[in-house]
Amino acid sequence: MKLLVANRGEIAVRVVRTARELGIPTVAIHSTVDRGTAVTRLADEAVCIGPPSPGESYLDMDAVLSAAEITGCDAVHPGYGFLSENPEFASACAREGLTFVGPAPDVMQRMGDKVQAKAAAKEAGLPVLGGSDGPVETAEEAVAAAEDAGFPVLLKAAAGGGGKGMRRVDEPSELAGAFDVARREAEANFGDGGIYVERMLVGARHVEVQIMADGLGGVLICGDRECSIQRRHQKLIEEAPAPHLPDETRRQMHEVSARAARAWGYRSAGTLEFLVDHEGKFFFLELNARLQVEHPVTELVSGLDLVAEQLRVAQGGVLSSTGVAPASGHAIECRVNAEDPSVDFRPSAGRLATFRMPGGPGVRIDTYVEPGSPIPPNYDSLIAKLCVWGPDRPRAVRRLARALDEAEVDGVPTTLGLYREIVQEERFAEGRYTTAYLTERGGLLPTLAGSA
Repeated sequence: MKLLVANRGEIAVRVVRTARELGIPTVAIHSTVDRGTAVTRLADEAVCIGPPSPGESYLDMDAVLSAAEITGCDAVHPGYGFLSENPEFASACAREGLTFVGPAPDVMQRMGDKVQAKAAAKEAGLPVLGGSDGPVETAEEAVAAAEDAGFPVLLKAAAGGGGKGMRRVDEPSELAGAFDVARREAEANFGDGGIYVERMLVGARHVEVQIMADGLGGVLICGDRECSIQRRHQKLIEEAPAPHLPDETRRQMHEVSARAARAWGYRSAGTLEFLVDHEGKFFFLELNARLQVEHPVTELVSGLDLVAEQLRVAQGGVLSSTGVAPASGHAIECRVNAEDPSVDFRPSAGRLATFRMPGGPGVRIDTYVEPGSPIPPNYDSLIAKLCVWGPDRPRAVRRLARALDEAEVDGVPTTLGLYREIVQEERFAEGRYTTAYLTERGGLLPTLAGSA
């Protein structure tokens, strides 16, 4: 196998490192603004595929496939984001004789459409939230579905996720305006204005289950993660395992996730995302048919290398083990984003004057930047992931506080200051929080202006 890494940033570095340990030659692609970044030095070869605009580089399927052809690659790892969940790209790889390191295109197609995914979840016996059975064509249809499900509801883009094309609606009078806005945003982000209605759980937790499957019936439940600390429905802090999750809830979530993976004929890494209410009842949200940003916390508690498992399955092999992976200790990840929390997490572009990450026992840093690195405005704001492991959650929290104190980043605003405050807060220390956490503490955000 010779592997093209069809991505950038820390995930590209992450994939190259595992491939090198396995003796697999790698090729990195990069845009002109990413020339000279860490992955281009670590990979065996590097190919420039276009200008900074993602549409002319990392999202240009022809350019990516051409890079694979000219370098003699026979496999492609898409990382996450960009083309990672694009069934057309996976199909194009197959036509070119390339092994796509991920699920089959038909599974990606079904799970990429949130309405189809919800229907498939119901067929597999997963509990789902009430709402419309499919996209609604008019605001009037949306009102009817919302009244049937019960307010508040979420209007959600059928073709996408990440908070794009999503609007909360608390009463019928708000729905028409929210419907128009959600539809325009969905069309702009996903090329599909389809919107469906889903009941909203207020004060819920966001918990997900990491799976690996070999497409031959073998499924490995790699554990669960708490992802409730979010801004605009996008995660900031994740931990594994999910704290204070009732044992029976955890067992059932693992069981239905494995059953669904087999029912769908799933292959490679995937994440089933759920909302959990205060009674421990859980409801399926979506399947992310790729590796997740937060996969390091699962690796830290399970001892697994999820990229190595992906590569093994992609080559026709079976998983290293099946069932439920044993977990040891507790891990927490903070996404270090080039964003200003005091201005609604506005992305920051510029150049890093200082970049010092912590070390010591139980600390893992996934990054692609160094002092002097440019932070271009063209891509996601994630510049590093600061992860810690401890024998139990209290010691992991203390280790995280120490690691955050050691971290130093100057040149652009980051989310580090926010995390230093959160780790001192009682609710976080106790591990009892919901997706409303940041909203409820929003008054503290203005104090973070200019924090590193």
